[in-house]
Amino acid sequence: MTIEQIYTGCLAQGAYYITSNGEAAIIDPLREVQPYLERLERDKVKLKYIFETHFHADFVSGHVDLSKETGAPIVYGPTASPEFEAIIATDGQEFTIGNITIKALHTPGHTMESTTYLLIDENEKNHAIFSGDTLFIGDVGRPDLAQKAEHMTQEQLAATLFHSLRDKVMTLADDVIVYPAHGAGSACGKNMSKETVGTIGNQKETNYALRANMTEAEFIKEVTDGLLPPPAYFGMNVAMNKQGYESFETVLNNGMRAIAVNDFEAVAEDTGALILDTRKNGVFAKGFIPQSINIGIDGDFAPWVGALIADVKQPIILVTEIGQEEESVTRLSRVGFDHLIGHLDGGFEAWAKAKKEIDTVNRITADQFNTEVKIGESKVIDIRKETEYAAEHVDEAYSKPLSNINDWVKDIDPKEPFFLHCAGGYRSMIAASILQARGFRNFKEIEGGFNAIAKTTIPKTDFVCQSKTL
Repeated sequence: MTIEQIYTGCLAQGAYYITSNGEAAIIDPLREVQPYLERLERDKVKLKYIFETHFHADFVSGHVDLSKETGAPIVYGPTASPEFEAIIATDGQEFTIGNITIKALHTPGHTMESTTYLLIDENEKNHAIFSGDTLFIGDVGRPDLAQKAEHMTQEQLAATLFHSLRDKVMTLADDVIVYPAHGAGSACGKNMSKETVGTIGNQKETNYALRANMTEAEFIKEVTDGLLPPPAYFGMNVAMNKQGYESFETVLNNGMRAIAVNDFEAVAEDTGALILDTRKNGVFAKGFIPQSINIGIDGDFAPWVGALIADVKQPIILVTEIGQEEESVTRLSRVGFDHLIGHLDGGFEAWAKAKKEIDTVNRITADQFNTEVKIGESKVIDIRKETEYAAEHVDEAYSKPLSNINDWVKDIDPKEPFFLHCAGGYRSMIAASILQARGFRNFKEIEGGFNAIAKTTIPKTDFVCQSKTL
């Protein structure tokens, strides 16, 4: 028996590849299935089952394409209602893969179809659980994502999750390994550890939601406290996972279509496409196609695309570094952005060489900021998360998280100068590109963000003024 966690850092997502005696199972596969097919061929094993822990909200699973390619059935837990052929397991139903058994444990609460899969090894010993979004390392799944679909409040879902954990998960032996669907960075929980593997015993000792003698009321309060609104694309991803989707190969072929420089503007206008530039923020600042939005492929690319573009049906044209076209398309497809028109042939270099119009961002260093800023007079907008801001920030700075830019941008005075920063420059360049696309030119973005600012003599504080408005 082998178990391999295939972890994708940009999604903070774990898929699982399990083999035993010539047969295999894959749990929560990624959208692009070719690597799985190649692995199955290399290992000379037959894929027997594709297990889905629930209808994912934060990414589009590869279950539909993988089933078509291999003939392996898709398995969901009780109450799931996919719009394609699948096995809907009963609570406790067992599936044999080689010499091992995988048992479906219905653990509703994150969603009502959420199911934990218990792996029973060759010696009939409970070896591991694949807990999906029911149990993470250090956290549990948020109970607010499915409330509208299930006609339940988040408190009712949290109560359901409380009993799932205590009746199905915490009754397992302490040495049972926990393999969750996500780690730190995922929006499916709020307190996930950077660790991506643990044990039941360890989680009983360290996970706030599994502590001994915790009451149902305490659990509901603590699990629902501090939940941020889910990204807008989550519901659309659920629908794609439930209904099916365009094949990845079709999406890839569309995205790999090269658009000549001389045709680029006409294609963008005719299709209503958003120009998405995936180059590094420092490169983008020095020159880009006007109206482009910069979300760098080298950061949390897919989650930020989902959070800020929101509509997965938005047509997109890509501008990438040469050689990063396929990677950009792949990452977009993972979060359901399938309406790709193509990419700029030759990248930005070809655009510049053709002497087309170019825009830039007014980026300054932290030392320049130190010289120019006047605390109490200058407006400084900090777009980091509220928790980052609360830990330490430039004295008198405004806290305006990037995730809420579509709300606070309307309060910006287009005539009043301001400074803009995040932690390191990745998020502030996203914000800068959005602001300039909307006509704002009255700001300076700070290279290196607060990491660089912290090394200057600019006054800083951890005092938070909640009433401070733009």
